[in-house]
Amino acid sequence: MGLLVYEYEQTLEPIPDIYGVELLKALIEEFELRQKDLVAIFKTESIVSDILREKRQLTTEHIQKLAEFFYVSPAAFFPLNAASKNSRQ
Repeated sequence: MGLLVYEYEQTLEPIPDIYGVELLKALIEEFELRQKDLVAIFKTESIVSDILREKRQLTTEHIQKLAEFFYVSPAAFFPLNAASKNSRQ
């Protein structure tokens, strides 16, 4: 049975590990939002714009508010392999 599951999993397309700004962009597109829809999280449209153009970093506060806004775990904004690296330390 395990071999069948393994073979099936090998035929699936891998889910890309998107996180951070790329995840934010995907969520904005999926929910059909505009930058001004996120002003409550980022305070100004210019900050939203800077983050989307990667001129600024997401802060811990931004990530927490985004997680609440989109009903996802804050961990979704971090790379998958970062969690495994941290657990080995």
